[in-house]
Amino acid sequence: MTEPLLARKLCREARPIAGAADLDALIGLCGSARYVLLGEATHGTREFYRLRAEISRRLITEQGFDAIAVEADWPDALQASRYVQHAGSDRTADHALSGFERFPQWMWRNVEMIALLDWLRAHNGRNEQPPVGFYGIDLYSLRKSIYAVIDYLETADPVAARRARARYACFDHIAVDTQQYGVATSLGMQHDCEQQVIRQLAELSQLAAGHVRESGDGLVPDDLFYAQQNARVVQNAESYYRVMFSSRDQSWNQRDSHMADTLEQLQAHLSAKLQRPARIVVWAHNSHLGDARHTEMGWDGQLNVGQLMRERCGEEQVFILGFTTHSGTVSAASAWDAPVKLKTVLPAPPDSIEGLLHEVAVMLRSNCLLLPLRARHSALAELGTPLLERAIGVIYRPQTERLSHYFQAHPARQFDAIVHVDQSSALQPLEYSVRWRPGEVEEAYPSGL
Repeated sequence: MTEPLLARKLCREARPIAGAADLDALIGLCGSARYVLLGEATHGTREFYRLRAEISRRLITEQGFDAIAVEADWPDALQASRYVQHAGSDRTADHALSGFERFPQWMWRNVEMIALLDWLRAHNGRNEQPPVGFYGIDLYSLRKSIYAVIDYLETADPVAARRARARYACFDHIAVDTQQYGVATSLGMQHDCEQQVIRQLAELSQLAAGHVRESGDGLVPDDLFYAQQNARVVQNAESYYRVMFSSRDQSWNQRDSHMADTLEQLQAHLSAKLQRPARIVVWAHNSHLGDARHTEMGWDGQLNVGQLMRERCGEEQVFILGFTTHSGTVSAASAWDAPVKLKTVLPAPPDSIEGLLHEVAVMLRSNCLLLPLRARHSALAELGTPLLERAIGVIYRPQTERLSHYFQAHPARQFDAIVHVDQSSALQPLEYSVRWRPGEVEEAYPSGL
């Protein structure tokens, strides 16, 4: 099928989005799914955050969703969750997001997150139902999670706190840089801490199980669950950093398995409290949420959250929405730990899903459109060959875009629907850098085409 013919067919299936009411069809597509996974093609596009926030608000108010889980660290997100649940000491959303200190801060310390947290806090304040929470599912917070486990035990069981401190002392040599642990263990300079973190998680899990038996209500107190989850983060982060320098696929799979496990553990905890199946909205990059089995990543041996949740829960319980963009601006860095910059997004090539949906957007004269895919009757599903798909993370290198940011995929199998924003704009960080100021866009590189 030629690209112009396919674009014309997709015009009959796509639905322009001009306002909030145009999202009605999308909310209906989510059906009774327990998990609604909301992706993003970049970590720095304003429209993706705004659309995901609006979809999340509607799922919470109209469908009774109970939590938002995001691609962020557990302790940092928990501080924000306490704010929206009227349970913490922070008085503003800005303060509640202050835990997000490490690179890339702008993913969560941005103006769109301020608006979302304030809405969640207001929503929880005017409703009698159990408050909606905001949780992180990532595993980079090894140090913070260690401190959180010990802090909990200092109050709950000081003797157990001393045992935890002794076990976690194995990490003392790494100071602040957790990657030092991976380097030291991979070079044989340091014995790994695997057994110590396993023992600590086992002890907290036994404590939680004992509480369930004694209470008779089948519930684990929130603070104990949070500490147990921090111990899981430490165990899985230890494994992640230990293998990250020897196997990229193994470290990727460790991280996404942790995120999927966290979603299931959070869902089980909330379900026990609510006495009904909890429903969770998930925010993460397309590369984590679009089913990896239908992408070049999966063909090379990597799995991801979308694949794991479909396999574990069944496709009817998981709805995956991908987001794409053709061109515009984006907030991204040029290297890890480098300052955030306001960058130009190069126009997508014609042989990509972004280029194809650009043609559809032009034909429909709409900057934003919804393409349903779940019925598998989409013209896109009839396409036998994969398409290029763009992924811009916290780093964007337009000089080498085709090599650095594109992979092959079958989008109609990867997602249940796609929202395409043809011309998009950069996410606004709370802290500007020298290279991020409104109106000062970094030039793109023609060679990236």
